[in-house]
Amino acid sequence: MDLSTRYMGLTLKHPIVVSSCPLSDSLAGIKTLEDSGASAVVLHSLFEEQIRRENDAFDFFLESGSDSFAESLNFFPHISDGPKDSDRYLNKIRKAVESTDIPIIGSLNGITNSGWIDYAKLIQDAGAHALELNIYFLPTDISLTAQEIEQRYFEILKAVKKAVTIPVAVKLSPFFSAIGNMAKRLDETGADALVLFNRFYQPDFDLDKLQVDPRSSYSSPDEIRLPLLWIAVLHGQLKASLAASRGVHSPVEVVKYLLAGADTVMVASALMKNGPQFLQVLVDGLEHWLTARDYQSLEEIKGVMSKKNVSDPGAFERINYIKVLESFENPFTAGHY
Repeated sequence: MDLSTRYMGLTLKHPIVVSSCPLSDSLAGIKTLEDSGASAVVLHSLFEEQIRRENDAFDFFLESGSDSFAESLNFFPHISDGPKDSDRYLNKIRKAVESTDIPIIGSLNGITNSGWIDYAKLIQDAGAHALELNIYFLPTDISLTAQEIEQRYFEILKAVKKAVTIPVAVKLSPFFSAIGNMAKRLDETGADALVLFNRFYQPDFDLDKLQVDPRSSYSSPDEIRLPLLWIAVLHGQLKASLAASRGVHSPVEVVKYLLAGADTVMVASALMKNGPQFLQVLVDGLEHWLTARDYQSLEEIKGVMSKKNVSDPGAFERINYIKVLESFENPFTAGHY
């Protein structure tokens, strides 16, 4: 069975990729993921805030030291007792690339187009095979317009593409008024892949402490519905590769995403719950599904259920909404009239 796939120019042995998560926080973790069957690993993100904090700290010591005496310049190497977060991140990429045989994809998480963008080039120089931009932006400022928010994405992508030659993926939020057009414009701006979709932090309240509860939660299989829809709609309309993200907890979700037209399927929550060895369960389940139906390769099913290829494209549009409503049976009236 040929399970290989192409993702933004990279050839992967199968479509299941480890998404950015704590499991890739160490070199040992990355090697474990490879040994467990990962076709590629997206490293945990380097955040814009981490970089800015380091730069601000250096500027503070630079200014305060230079006011004292010229010889203070000799003390700059001792500002920190250990390597910076960014240095550790770049070193991790170097070691991961040297010690594994799978693509290592760096990840940058930020919301502006200055300062931290320089690290895209450093990530490339460290040996990363590709870069994922996780533009995690919650526009809580109600004075911002939709156009201003969208423009941030294009400016960041343009700046990164100008700085590097490795493939660049953009991890998108579903919260745009015209997500299809947004995807099209990012594709035209040069995105090599689109990852659909990001899981935004959604706070809860602690009623005892009356505080915002920052805890996160694992995804659930029901979350595949939204990315499944848009991957099916976008398949065949863009040059960029499509990566599915959210809700993968069994081979069932993997197969559905591929039928919609995904080139790769990202997984994180299932591995956090079941361990890295669960990767093999997903791969074996995919192969079993294909074999049972006499398929010879992954390419035979990719996009078969996309809007472009189904016999009834209206199934993805408003007409199907009416059918869904008609399919519901009221449990309080059923059988009484």
